[in-house]
Amino acid sequence: MAKLVVRNFSISIDGFGAGLNQGLDNPLGVRGPELFDWFFHTRTFQQMQGDTGGERGVDDDLAALSMAGIGAWIMGRNMFGPIRGPWPDDQWKGWWGDEPPYHTPVFVLTHHARKAVPMAGGTEFRFVTDGIHVALQQAKAAAGDRDIRVGGGVATIRQYLRAGLIDELHLAVAPTLLGAGEHLLHGIDMRALGYAYVKHTAGERAVAHVILRKRA
Repeated sequence: MAKLVVRNFSISIDGFGAGLNQGLDNPLGVRGPELFDWFFHTRTFQQMQGDTGGERGVDDDLAALSMAGIGAWIMGRNMFGPIRGPWPDDQWKGWWGDEPPYHTPVFVLTHHARKAVPMAGGTEFRFVTDGIHVALQQAKAAAGDRDIRVGGGVATIRQYLRAGLIDELHLAVAPTLLGAGEHLLHGIDMRALGYAYVKHTAGERAVAHVILRKRA
């Protein structure tokens, strides 16, 4: 059965999944890139950028696995881009260039309607104004028997967690302290929602890959 999953979502030791002041110059917020230092060095990331090289090992294996078997993505508008309020035009098509790395339909949560944006390589951004449950229904229809990945950002993952809809989370706990930003689990009782620790794996760059799963 298809699952709703979070994979490779990096957080700091103190629990922040993004830094302060996200915007065009700081897509991940101030100091946010520190969360993904382990990922930027992997062969998988380098290939996503059209480059060669990159490190192999546990981090790369998990980075590659996180992209496998995904039939649709869900993301918040903040992850899609820095524009707020009504769409001024159709120029902004994401951070990822002409061929984003998703290669599936991507359902973007927003309060403002917009026509779908087809991209090279099979990615198509579809904008959902009716909330997380409708986005999930549409993603399930698009994904078939493959999994649906919630890419982020923090607010979007928190909404799906609070609703108890995420089946499995792979959190990459990076060896850094942000001190401030968007906290992933603040005020969320994961145990009460039925989530439990499954396993963890140590990566090459001091990152801890932690798997949490919702009990059946």
